Amino acid sequence: MARIAGVDIPKTKQVWVALQYIYGIGRTTSLRVLSEVSIEPTQVVSSMTEDEINRLREVIAKTFKVEGDLRKENTLNIKRLIDTGAYRGVRHRRNLPVRGQRTRTNARTRRGERKTVAGRGQRRGMAKK
Repeated sequence: MARIAGVDIPKTKQVWVALQYIYGIGRTTSLRVLSEVSIEPTQVVSSMTEDEINRLREVIAKTFKVEGDLRKENTLNIKRLIDTGAYRGVRHRRNLPVRGQRTRTNARTRRGERKTVAGRGQRRGMAKK
């Protein structure tokens, strides 16, 4: 396996797909990097030479913030929002949707499993005997 930016990219996939296994590199970035290094995007990783892999490593290391650095920056940004007491930070702290989505219904993914509240239930027709 080729190791780029601390990630083992799969040998059996095409290069443009394999680069997306690196956190911070998506489809567009992958294709841009490959055109810059002049590598055919449809080439399979196992058929790449060491020189091509080294060129890819250098370009990615110089021009992009990927993997650990990017994850650290994202967590620091969220921490900053929480510390300053911004609305988005409060939403992050309470594990609620941050970008204005409704929470009366839906938002189950973000809020987690339903928590049953006492006093709810058979209220209309009174309890059965």
